[in-house]
Amino acid sequence: MADLTCDVLVVGAGPTGLMLANWLVKLGADVLVVDGKDGPTRESRALVVQARSLEIYDQMGLGDLVLAAAQRADALAPGYLDRAFGRIPLGALGEGVTPYPYLQVLEQSRNEEILYENLQKLGADVRWETAVTAVVQTDEGVEAKVGNDTVRARFCVGCDGSNSAIRRYRRIAFEGTTNPHRFYVLDALAAGGMVEGAVNVRVGSDDFLLAFPMKGRGSWRLIGLVRDEDGDGELSEEDVIPRLRKFAVTYDRSRWFATYRVHHRVAAAFRDGPFFLAGDAAHVHSPVGAQGMNTGLQDAHNLAFKLADVLQGRRRDTWLDRYEAERRPVAKRLVATTDRIFAGVTSQSPLSRVVRRLIVPLVAPVGVRAVPRTRGGSRLFQYVSQVRIHYWMTPRSSGGRRDAVVGRRLPWAGENFAALRSLHWQIHAYGGVKAADVPDLGVQVHVFPPAPSTPLQPGRLYLVRPDGFVAGEASPADAVRIFPPLMTG
Repeated sequence: MADLTCDVLVVGAGPTGLMLANWLVKLGADVLVVDGKDGPTRESRALVVQARSLEIYDQMGLGDLVLAAAQRADALAPGYLDRAFGRIPLGALGEGVTPYPYLQVLEQSRNEEILYENLQKLGADVRWETAVTAVVQTDEGVEAKVGNDTVRARFCVGCDGSNSAIRRYRRIAFEGTTNPHRFYVLDALAAGGMVEGAVNVRVGSDDFLLAFPMKGRGSWRLIGLVRDEDGDGELSEEDVIPRLRKFAVTYDRSRWFATYRVHHRVAAAFRDGPFFLAGDAAHVHSPVGAQGMNTGLQDAHNLAFKLADVLQGRRRDTWLDRYEAERRPVAKRLVATTDRIFAGVTSQSPLSRVVRRLIVPLVAPVGVRAVPRTRGGSRLFQYVSQVRIHYWMTPRSSGGRRDAVVGRRLPWAGENFAALRSLHWQIHAYGGVKAADVPDLGVQVHVFPPAPSTPLQPGRLYLVRPDGFVAGEASPADAVRIFPPLMTG
C-alpha cells in the first residue's frame, strides 16, 4: 500500500485516456493512468480515423506513423442489396480543406498500441490491472482508492467507457435511449463482393450492410443489423452468412465476431468540480458515420490543453468550465444526428420500407454523379471528418451568427499547420500584413502568403489557441485591445 500524488488521475487507457495522457505529459503535467484491463485492447473495435483526428496526431508528431499503419478508403460506394451504384471520391470532397481528405481505416487496438508506445517514449506508463474502487472530492482535488494504493490528485478524468465507474461514483446521469436492435460486427478475411478501396453502404428493405476496407488484401469490417424478430437478439456468425448473401458478399474466415446493443446517450455533465468525463464515458451512439472514437480523441485533445493551462497557472479554474461548454454540444449534436440516421435505417414502418426499396435505388445513382460537384458534398465531408466543429469563444457571442473562422479549427492553408506543433498561442496573418505590423503581445507571430481558397482574409490577424482553434480576429490596430483578454480569460 502506498500514498501517491499526481496532477491528473486518468481512469481508463482506451484511445481517449491514452490520447489525454500523451498530451498531458507532453504539456508538462504529472499524470497517473490506471486501467482494470490487463493491457491494450486486442479486438479491433472502433475502426475509422477521421481527418480532424489525423490532424491531432500530426500535431503530436505521430501523423506519418498512423498513416503508415492505416488502410486508406478513398471513396464512398452506396448500393442496394447486391447492386453498387458507383464511387463517390472522398479526395475531391475534402480537397483544400484538410491535408487528409480521405478516411483512414485503423482499428482501435492499433490506435491504442501507437498511443501507448508513444506514452512510454515520453517517460510515462499505464498501471494495468488496477481498478479504481472509490473516489471522493477533497479540498485539494480528488482522493481515490486505486488498487491497494491511495492516490491524491488535483483532477480526475473518467475515460473508462460507457459503464464508467467515475460517472457512477459522481452520480452523473447518462441521458438517452437504448435501441431495441443489436449490431453484428465481423472482421472478415478473403472477402469479396464489395467495391475495393471504398466504404460500402448497402441497404435493403429489411437489412443494411456497412463494409470498411482494412489493412491486408481481402480484409474487411462488416457491420449489419440484428432485428427484434431475431428472437432473443442473439446471432451467431453462422446466422450472418445467409444475410451477407443478400448483398453478394462472401468471405473465407473471420478474425473477430461480436454483437452489441446500440445506445444513444450523453452524460448530464462533463465536469463535476475536479472530475471530468471524456469519450464513451461522456457519450455513446451508433457507429453510423464512424464518429465515436474520433469524438473521444478530440475530447482528450481539448481537455488536455485546458488542464495544462490551469495546472501551470496561466488560467483560473473557471477556464475548465469551457471544456463542457465546447464539447458537450458537439456530443449532443452527434448523438441526435446518428440517432435520426439509425432510426431511418432500422425503421420497419411501411413508408421507410418503401423508401429503402423503391426510392433509394432511383435516387442513389444520381447522387453518386451529382455529390462530387456540389458544395453540399464538400460540406458533408467536413461534418463527417469533424473539421467543421464550432465553439463559441465568448459568452457574449453565444447564440449569434457563427463566424467563418473564429470559433473553428484553423483553416488549412498548405503549410500553416506546422506552426501548431509549437503548442503555444500564436498570431497568424495571411497576406496584407508584415511581421512589423503585428503588435508584440508575447506570443509567436506567423505571416503566411494569402490563402484565397480559405475564409482567411488578407490584412487581418487571427489569434490561434494551442489546440488549433481560432480564438479571435482583429486588425493590427485593434489586436492589443481584443487579443489579451482572450488569452488570459
